[in-house]
Amino acid sequence: MAALERYQVALCQLDQDNPRDRAGMRRNSLRMTALMERAVLGYEPFFDVRLVVFPEFGHAAPVYPTVAELERHLALPADNEEIALVAAKARELGCWVQTGSFIEKDERWPGRLFNTTLLIDPEGLVRSRYRKTNPWIPWEVHSSPHDLPDYDEDPFPVVDTELGRLAVATCYDWLFPEVLRSYALKGAEVLIRISAYMDPWGTTEPMDWWTVVNRCRALENQCYVAACNQGASEGRYPPFSWPGGSMLVDHDGRVLAQASPGPGEKIVVGPIDLAALRHDRARRIGHDLRAHHRAELYGGLTRPVYPVAETASETTVETLRERILEARRRLGGNES
Repeated sequence: MAALERYQVALCQLDQDNPRDRAGMRRNSLRMTALMERAVLGYEPFFDVRLVVFPEFGHAAPVYPTVAELERHLALPADNEEIALVAAKARELGCWVQTGSFIEKDERWPGRLFNTTLLIDPEGLVRSRYRKTNPWIPWEVHSSPHDLPDYDEDPFPVVDTELGRLAVATCYDWLFPEVLRSYALKGAEVLIRISAYMDPWGTTEPMDWWTVVNRCRALENQCYVAACNQGASEGRYPPFSWPGGSMLVDHDGRVLAQASPGPGEKIVVGPIDLAALRHDRARRIGHDLRAHHRAELYGGLTRPVYPVAETASETTVETLRERILEARRRLGGNES
């Protein structure tokens, strides 16, 4: 596996209808394979695009409010025909792909659903599965690995590749710095963010959380951040509007490339320079934030706060609200 010290990543922002059944997912999957061709072949005279990233809910969004409805209409196992299309295109183009997320069911966990994304290599093989660890509660009824006491997969997989050590986290996960620091301490170099991040927490001041968080996670972990956001236009994914703004940030927090703010299908391409990142990590004594990490100080971070869901019973917005209130009681905060 020959390392590529410098290559380009293509962030493929989507603007598409959200299907209400499995049959409707095919349209979205085919559109993603077309964008892969545009990104890799269309930019070939200018850039060596080796990694293609899609946003959260690229295949299907959780348009139903209950686990039972999602499982009936949209949920798929990890090995499914939609991912097979993307994997075949990755093999044809010889590129890596971080898939848009889909709603995953797993017979090992009956009654549970996951918001899942896969990393696919140029041979069309799945190299990692990431299940969103922080669903956007109380609206998302997917399970987190946190909710499964006997969960036996690594919730934060880092994959060693010729493109560097890659890791991914989804949307709301990025509001929890512990997620990305866990990756950085495991050696991650490129942090991929797939997201469906809505207004007003987007690209525009004074609430430009999207931009601020991406830049902050990059510099505090000395990692590249490749962040692909939903670009759904009006009516595609109600009730929210979607700011797009997909972006690539270097390990010092510099924005290297960004889609213009606002909805719409867009491809933004930018460079990842592993040699520069590795040189700076090896050279620096000051601002070496990973090496300066005083883990022993933060014992309170392991104190249980948000309750584990002990059964696989139907998860609803109401039961999620109850768990949030219980977490507040544990913190001694306001329960209202």
